[in-house]
Amino acid sequence: MRNLESKKYWIWFSLIKNLGNRRKFKLLEIYKNPEKIYNLEKEKLLEIHGIGEETANNIINSKNEKLLDYHIEYMQKNNIDIINIDSKNYPQLLKQIYDPPISLYIKGNKEILNNENIGIIGCRECTEYGKNSAQYFAYNLSKQNINIVSGLAKGIDSYAHIGNLLAIKEYKNCGKTIAVVGNGLDTIYPKENIELAKQIIRSGGVIISEYPCGTKPDKMNFPARNRIISGISLGIIVVEAKEKSGTLITVDFALEQGRDVYVVPGNINSINSVGTNDLIKQGAKIITNYNDIII
Repeated sequence: MRNLESKKYWIWFSLIKNLGNRRKFKLLEIYKNPEKIYNLEKEKLLEIHGIGEETANNIINSKNEKLLDYHIEYMQKNNIDIINIDSKNYPQLLKQIYDPPISLYIKGNKEILNNENIGIIGCRECTEYGKNSAQYFAYNLSKQNINIVSGLAKGIDSYAHIGNLLAIKEYKNCGKTIAVVGNGLDTIYPKENIELAKQIIRSGGVIISEYPCGTKPDKMNFPARNRIISGISLGIIVVEAKEKSGTLITVDFALEQGRDVYVVPGNINSINSVGTNDLIKQGAKIITNYNDIII
């Protein structure tokens, strides 16, 4: 973490509010790194196409050295790192999607991010069948040295991470788990997963977020988070999904990104299976065994 000071401008860049990824990429395209952007005068900013008075003021007013020092100090104390899109550890698959995060905050083992990853997603209010299915696929794929990616949410996400941890307890050469969250890494949401998050880090896994510390788990953050789950993965497994489910947002991202979509068939009498069974009707790959997944 000693190199955080050298990354201070990337941290600053992530802290600028109301400046979307497109305009940030535009600025980086012109100036190459955020330090040069930080040192720009307002007049120079106004010369850039798409940067108006309000945005220029927003950028200028975001230059708060005290706040920046606070973030660096907090991150150092809590072993939180930041990597940008040009870093060697930045996931190369994620780099290829339409709207990749410019930076990722990292807690844990960033060395695993470019290994083979499979996402497992599904209902928060999952059934016993869903729980067992998530654990089964996570456990057995982990044994094949594949990382398990999920969102650290209640339900299927949690059991996917747990399936990986169970495999790690039994096998030395094993995939790890990657938790992608929709808030800053100073918060674990939901709180009931605080211990699970600690186990993920202890087992050699990693928790990542595009959001700086201090970002609350607002609803609007989670659809954006979902594009990272699919973007970092070679394919995703859908275990349970209701007819109108946030899980299906991740499926849409996966399809847009050219990822494989695998679906575990569900009980036709369960509301948790309406979405998954519809995906099968639409041509998603049905899986009943971990060997059905081809990497």
